[in-house]
Amino acid sequence: MEEEKQIVCGQLPQTSLSDFDPPKLKTRKRNKYAIACSFLASLSSILLGYDIGVMSGAIIYIKKDLNINDVQVEILVGILNLYSLLGSAAAGRTSDLIGRRSTMVVAAVIFLIGALLMGFAPNYAFLMFGRFIAGIGVGYALVIAPVYTVEVSPESSRGFLTSFPEVFINGGILLGYVSNVAFSKLPTHLSWRFMLGIGAIPSVFLAISIITMPESPRWLVMKGRLHEARIVLNKTSESPEEAECRLRDIKEAAGIPEHCNDDVVQVPKHPKGDNVWKELFISPTQSIKHIVLTGIGIHFFQQASGIDSVVLYSPTIFERAGIKSDHDRLLATVAMGCVKTLFILVATFLLDRVGRRPLLLTSFGGMTISLVLLSIGLTVIDRSNGQVTWAVALCVMMVSVYVALFSIGAGPIAWVYGSEVFPLKLRATGFSVGVAVNRVTSGVISMTFLSLERAITIQGAFFLYAGIAGIAWVFFFTLMPETQGKTLEETVALFGTFFEWRSTATELKGKKMNNNDEIQMATGDVVSS
Repeated sequence: MEEEKQIVCGQLPQTSLSDFDPPKLKTRKRNKYAIACSFLASLSSILLGYDIGVMSGAIIYIKKDLNINDVQVEILVGILNLYSLLGSAAAGRTSDLIGRRSTMVVAAVIFLIGALLMGFAPNYAFLMFGRFIAGIGVGYALVIAPVYTVEVSPESSRGFLTSFPEVFINGGILLGYVSNVAFSKLPTHLSWRFMLGIGAIPSVFLAISIITMPESPRWLVMKGRLHEARIVLNKTSESPEEAECRLRDIKEAAGIPEHCNDDVVQVPKHPKGDNVWKELFISPTQSIKHIVLTGIGIHFFQQASGIDSVVLYSPTIFERAGIKSDHDRLLATVAMGCVKTLFILVATFLLDRVGRRPLLLTSFGGMTISLVLLSIGLTVIDRSNGQVTWAVALCVMMVSVYVALFSIGAGPIAWVYGSEVFPLKLRATGFSVGVAVNRVTSGVISMTFLSLERAITIQGAFFLYAGIAGIAWVFFFTLMPETQGKTLEETVALFGTFFEWRSTATELKGKKMNNNDEIQMATGDVVSS
């Protein structure tokens, strides 16, 4: 009212330079609806986690009950990762056709069938068939959960929310470890069947929970359903302005003109012969080459550094370290699972505050050191006649340190980074390729550990994993741009210069500052006029 009176009297309201300062940043509250959507979608990741955790203990009783050898053990443990390739290869195309949400239902139903088949398996061959079905479901879940989560997440919380799948993988691993202890006292022929069969329960819960979830706004825009996409974006964004900005960016990426605001629009079709495989691998631009290298490389190194050998064969590692009782080894494994889960929770709160690069470099650097120390401890135990208490303690401690460091960086960031660097049109397929590389590497690691142990000893195997982790550190330090605080569409601009990405990031930052200066100057001109 006072300003209106001043204008009526022919006087402009008094202003000062501070009136034109940018608004002070307020601590943003997490969008609860986006958190709920990401939480429910990430439940599908429990399927893989539970299978990894439960198999580490179940294999002890399967080996006794079915009288299988070490090679059959390696195949049984690791083959699910290769079977999952079928699911991950199909997930990108399936999710583009029927939607992200419906694809999650497909994953849950397939794993449910696989878990029941494994629980009722009368012999080794039938058990392998059950793992084949479950593996397809796991492959679907591994692709679709991170893709859906990154597409509903607001920019400020993307790292936090996109780390949820890894949180639930760790939660599933811990549940598998607990299941091992819970059923370990049953008769041998029943214990492992209960351990595997009980995995059907998370699948049922997941299929039911998906009913309450919205479809991905990016998938809706790709189908021309702008009204529905706008509704979802308004619910998952932190302000109406952010929702409109996200919608505008998605429309641009999908090739929809900015002026098209009807409820349903026609999405421009890509030229004949234009396909994502060609853009990714046959004739990629420099930017896409860089994206593929880092987006897929991070999945390779996550598994090649030996995490599945530690998680799947932890009872064997603890046995070599001097813990002989089956029950005690399973309890030690549960403790390791608790550490792994605790640190992944820590990572979820650091991703959007610290950034991807610092956490990833800390993770791989620490993993390298812990694997070297674990190898030294195992070497001392192997060459001593009696039990060396300090070496046993060192081995147990380094296993826990290793999984903790994996959980704060390598674990969650592979899924966060791999799902946010690909452009919209290439995201589902590009990420599914990354998951395929992840699963193949995991399968090779888990299916060769016992053979590697016989060939170069268990300490030699961990020295090898330490070397791979060291190479990974160099790879990420030189080639991986930071994506923290960037929109999904802005992220693509960081790539294309490979080892010179830092110069590109500096140039982009300078352009952004210049744009802000121009806006402030324009504002000043308007005020002075």
